[in-house]
Amino acid sequence: MLDAALINECADPSLKPVIVEQFVQAVGSDDPLAITVKSGGRLILIPKPKTPEAAIEIVRENIAGSIVRVGLTQIPAGIGLNHASELKVDLVEPCANLRMGTGMFAKILRIVAKWYGNPTSEEVFPQLFDDAIHAWRTGKFEGESVFEAEDPGEAVVQRSEVEVENADKAKDDAPSETPGETPIKPDDAGIRIDLTRIGGQK
Repeated sequence: MLDAALINECADPSLKPVIVEQFVQAVGSDDPLAITVKSGGRLILIPKPKTPEAAIEIVRENIAGSIVRVGLTQIPAGIGLNHASELKVDLVEPCANLRMGTGMFAKILRIVAKWYGNPTSEEVFPQLFDDAIHAWRTGKFEGESVFEAEDPGEAVVQRSEVEVENADKAKDDAPSETPGETPIKPDDAGIRIDLTRIGGQK
């Protein structure tokens, strides 16, 4: 389970802390240096890195022609980069990884919510969450790349708790696409609204 202080300090503020926890539980890793490499739908066995520098070197060696997921949130490596040498060590730094990963996931949630017509009922959120998790794993929603898509910038009504389905199978789901060319940064996520007061819970 993620440390509450880490969530408060580093996670995207548009997501409730409990949603951040359940996002990482569904698709992430307990190990900040965790690296998953898949090529042609197959998991590639790699040595376990002992340092951030070693982790980034492994990413650089495998980024060409493979889908590489990194860190606590298993963020897709290489988004917006032209060359593997541009990869930075902060990709596996817990706070930076959580900030980037939750920023991307919040954008994906907004994309899914827009497709649903931006529903205002909390009861719809578990379906939005499940669809967003699937989009995170595959890189696509309704046939479009979610990692390079434009952020619709709308607030998403969230429930305080979401049942995460098939969380144990997250590691087995192969993403279907290499991340796109447009850099996605939390600072580019558009307008954010603090939803922590909705429902009286943080």
